Amino acid sequence: CRSDAMFLVLFYPLIGITLIVMSLSMNLLPLIVPMIMGFAILGPVAAVGLYEMSSRREAGFEPRWMDAFGVIRSPAFGGILVLGLYLAVLFIIWLVAADMIYSRTLGPEPPASMLGFAAEVVTTREGWIMAISGGIVGAVFAFAALAMSLVSFPLLLDRHVGLPVAVATSIKVLRKNPVICMTWGVIVGTALVVGAIPFLAGLIIVVPVLGHATWHLYRRAVD
Repeated sequence: CRSDAMFLVLFYPLIGITLIVMSLSMNLLPLIVPMIMGFAILGPVAAVGLYEMSSRREAGFEPRWMDAFGVIRSPAFGGILVLGLYLAVLFIIWLVAADMIYSRTLGPEPPASMLGFAAEVVTTREGWIMAISGGIVGAVFAFAALAMSLVSFPLLLDRHVGLPVAVATSIKVLRKNPVICMTWGVIVGTALVVGAIPFLAGLIIVVPVLGHATWHLYRRAVD
């Protein structure tokens, strides 16, 4: 499924514009990395269209990237929207927490420059405290998002179930397969970080691959 083209044309420019705007403001500079890491929270929402494409391919159809917008016509669109809003709120809370961590370590004054900020993170005790504590808190948010959305979105698309059943099933999958699911979470986080290093260009490939892979994970995990 050449869904990398969809992310290149639609999503990647939006991400790039957002990062440029943030980098122009020194007040928002410390939030660039948390925002990139927080993409793991919003990733399942961005990949909803990919689940629809994978579903059509599994049913024997030749998928087109325009099929991703078939989600809008799905009876489950309401539940998908509500769960997406929940993850968006979780993402915002994570950014607020990241800003508080920065204020209590290297802040509250904004960094003088991007290079100076990076040097402070690497060479000062406060910078290391910020990085480690931010990583731990971020992992907690990522785990909450993983538990709620591991198979929820593809399940809503694939079967006529309500949102509570989809979320409960996702949590049950995580509880019954903790090692596999946590390993998958680490793979997702690592892939997103690696994809973000070359000016986020790697996300054009990483996000579609993870999205389609999540559909197969759902099909294997849920009878």
